Amino acid sequence: MRFADVVSTSAAVASTSGRLEKIRHLADLIRRTPPDRFATVIPFLSGSTRQGRIGIGGSTLHALRDVPPADAPTLDVADLDAAFDRLAATSGPGSAASRDTQLRQLLSCATRDEQDFLVRLLFGELRQGALEGVLADAVARAAGVPAADVRRAAMLAGDLAPVAYAAMTGASLSQFVLQPFQPVQPMLADSASDVADAIGELGEAAFEYKLDGARIQVHKVDEEVRVYSRTLRDVSAAVPEVVTIVRAMPARSIVLDGEAIALRPDGRPQPFQITMKHFGRKRVPEDLALSERERVEGPLTPFFFDALYLDGAPLVDEPLAQRIAVLNTQAVSANLVPRIVTSNADAAAEFAARALAAGHEGVMAKAVGGRYAAGRRGAAWLKVKQARTLDLVILAAEWGSGRRRGTLSNLHLGARDPDRGGFVMLGKTFKGLTDEMLAWQTKKFLEIEIARDAYTVYVKPEIVAEIAFNEIQASPQYPGGLALRFARVKSYRNDKIAADADTIATVRGIYESLTR
Repeated sequence: MRFADVVSTSAAVASTSGRLEKIRHLADLIRRTPPDRFATVIPFLSGSTRQGRIGIGGSTLHALRDVPPADAPTLDVADLDAAFDRLAATSGPGSAASRDTQLRQLLSCATRDEQDFLVRLLFGELRQGALEGVLADAVARAAGVPAADVRRAAMLAGDLAPVAYAAMTGASLSQFVLQPFQPVQPMLADSASDVADAIGELGEAAFEYKLDGARIQVHKVDEEVRVYSRTLRDVSAAVPEVVTIVRAMPARSIVLDGEAIALRPDGRPQPFQITMKHFGRKRVPEDLALSERERVEGPLTPFFFDALYLDGAPLVDEPLAQRIAVLNTQAVSANLVPRIVTSNADAAAEFAARALAAGHEGVMAKAVGGRYAAGRRGAAWLKVKQARTLDLVILAAEWGSGRRRGTLSNLHLGARDPDRGGFVMLGKTFKGLTDEMLAWQTKKFLEIEIARDAYTVYVKPEIVAEIAFNEIQASPQYPGGLALRFARVKSYRNDKIAADADTIATVRGIYESLTR
């Protein structure tokens, strides 16, 4: 399959704002794609590669912009996939020079449009509007199957490419089911302004402490236990205490959703960064893990709030009340997130006050009859925080002055725009940054740099920070018309990716609620 066909389709998708027109262009390409190339083409269309991160820095790509383009398109999708395999496998002494040579050879075979696509693809800047939902609908249209079936299969498979292959070859999508050791994207939550608002939307609801921990999904079959992060990375070796706790559960096979958090001796949560230090550790023997961790920063404690699978039976389509009942038969109370079920706003407010007094962020409100919508942000789950915070993506950083000279300091903050693609800037902040954070972000941002001017380094939009703020105000300065007032960095969320960041619609909703 010609790479030029992918590039021209991407350009057509980017040039139209209509969702149906985007779907039409994508579906046409999908019909022309050989089934054995879906594993490569589907990631291309969503702005990534099958190989994931290949380890190419922004400075390297900038230096390659002088490679003369080819006069005519000759690249095949299979050629590119093989080239990316070689790049991903290049490591060790001399690897940077080797990757540079390989990239120059690859770009020399590409036309100007193909070069532009490749550079933006490797930068993570391919904002063409082919968002996951649009692409899933295009697969459904190309295959002539219900879009809801494709979306559900992709959620359970954790990847659209094998679903596209099945749909386009006539295989049943019912083969994609939740099963142990095949993690699914976690269900996400919308926001509510307070518990009364949550009850107004959900009626009777399960209210849970909202923990400022790391999302985990734990799979067990007999004695084998694996722990996956929010991004579905296997982190089992770093959290042996979680493995030990789940291995002791009575179920033969089970999949649980929860949070892991480091606690102080008095039971209050440690700062988020302390929790995340656990996930950065290398393998720790299970019999030594607790003594080492307790000496340094306290043990990691899992709190489970959902059961997705039990002894051969997927539970994602069962109501939350039933999933909670299953969970309660498996986990001891010390590993269950505190929860009440009520439709009384006063009782919910009292529960939320207890959560805040215990040092937690607030509460989650969940519809008791709601299903588990893997990978989706749905109205069946609502987060209620006391502190006004947003998870935003870092778009750029400005060089500091005075004591901060030589470091990247003032951060450009962006909210996701799932309708148009890309991010909407909401302002800047240099507040809340410790010396340690300044040193880290300067090194990290230079590694993911995509452009710069005299004062600013622009970066791949992949770093998420939790930003506290006092107000949201109207602002003609920014394209979204809104800006954060007194924004400050609370923490970097290295457990989240850009797709987990809050949307501009969420920001507008908060603004409207504050200005009523």
